Amino acid sequence: MSDSRIRTPVDFWFDPVCPWTWLTSRWMLEVRETRPVDITWHVMSLAVLNEGRLDVLPERIRVLMGQAWAPVRVLTAASQEHGPDVLEPLYTALGTRFHLQEQPRTRTTIEAALRDVGLPADLADAGCTDGYDELMRASHHEGVALVGEDVGSPVIAVPGPDTGKVAFFGPVVTPAPKGDQAARLWDGALAVASIPGFYEIKRTRTQGPIFD
Repeated sequence: MSDSRIRTPVDFWFDPVCPWTWLTSRWMLEVRETRPVDITWHVMSLAVLNEGRLDVLPERIRVLMGQAWAPVRVLTAASQEHGPDVLEPLYTALGTRFHLQEQPRTRTTIEAALRDVGLPADLADAGCTDGYDELMRASHHEGVALVGEDVGSPVIAVPGPDTGKVAFFGPVVTPAPKGDQAARLWDGALAVASIPGFYEIKRTRTQGPIFD
């Protein structure tokens, strides 16, 4: 579709350690190829979302939540120091290493991702401190406030039909739809999310994330 059409601003909140969010983000990039959308990326944190309920989570999820602090802190620092436009390429670099290349969620991997996009590797220092946590938490809470705390990452928001924003969690997909399929899912997601009182469509996941 032509870019001359009215463009839709899309806010996308993500946690970079979540493989399902990665798939949704890659779908969103496909949507951008076929629909007139402008994506603004925002950090959110599954570690923040779960910090009050770690004792009820499975051990593997507790471990993941411990690893989740550093990447989102570094993304926040990079955005503050080098501008918000770095979020998309840095997220792509981190996600490629975390999810496609199955590299560990460690400082070494974060430094490599920073170098991938031409950012100083010492931005990884932010992952070890809470210096950017106030900004990170503010971004997180902005997204979560639109959908509620009983969901997770990602959160997508678009302008509402009247005022405010229409927001939803997900969609959860695997593999990431491409081409016309991606566009049809986008159109459908907007259609159902725009209905007042609509809350949920869901079915049991029968397979894990498929990265292609």
